[in-house]
This record gives sequence, structure tokens and C-alpha cells, in this order.
Amino acid sequence: MDNIKIIQKNKKARHEFSILDSYEAGIVLQGTEVKSLREGRVNFLDSYARVRSGELWLIGLHISPYDKAGGYFNHDPARDRKLLMHSREIERLRKNIDEKGLTLVPLKLYFKAGRVKVEIGTARGKQLYDKRRDQQSKDAKREMDRARKMSVR
Repeated sequence: MDNIKIIQKNKKARHEFSILDSYEAGIVLQGTEVKSLREGRVNFLDSYARVRSGELWLIGLHISPYDKAGGYFNHDPARDRKLLMHSREIERLRKNIDEKGLTLVPLKLYFKAGRVKVEIGTARGKQLYDKRRDQQSKDAKREMDRARKMSVR
């Protein structure tokens, strides 16, 4: 197994979207951004990925400025960040998004062998009734597990 340390997961993405497929991508960062990520200071709120002129960009990911760096060395917390994937993979993603009306959502950030990686997923937005059905199935499973645990005692 690879040496993977999860920085943060985007739990809201699994609630708001149906994830169809996931991909791993590298991310271009500045020095103080990596230090902030090691402290876990990242926010996925309203972040998504988009293909622009043959390149994949992560938009809306907020990485807080590093406290111990002076104002000169810090980065813009909400800047667009380039994602690193092979051009044929990016082209395949672009075709899926254009044809099927999907979106690219970041699912988690993690360190893999000392490098920061992003797991992005092709996703379709859920309707309110889909969210309710998922919540009902989770509740039912929790109740069954609880009953099973009580019967063992």
C-alpha cells in the first residue's frame, strides 16, 4: 500500500452529487500552500474543476494563508490551481462533461509519497428526492445495525 495521508475529504460532495467515476490528479502549489495543507487548513466549499484550453483547473478551493510566513511570502487563498493529468485523460474528461452534462468535483486532498494529490470525480447533481432516499436508507441501515448489536448482547 502506498504511503497516503489524507488531508481532508469533501463530505458534502457525496451528499450533493452522485459520483460516477473518480480520478487522481497532481496539483500545482506554492510553498506556503503546502505548509497550510500540512496543518489541514483547506476548505472545499463551492469548489469544482474545469477544463480550460486543454488544461484542467481547480476553481474555488480555499487554502488559508500560512500563519508563520510573512505577508510577502504568502499566497492568494482563493486562486485557481492547475491540476496535472495526461492530456488524453483531460480530453476524455472534457468529452464526458460536454456530452453528458456532468461536472468535476474534488473529493479529497491527500499526500501520496510526499506529493499533494487531488481525487476528482465526475458527478451528476442529485435532486431533493434522491437526497431523501439516501438519508432514509442510511437511517434504516443504522437501525438494523443497532438492532443486530442489541440482539447479540
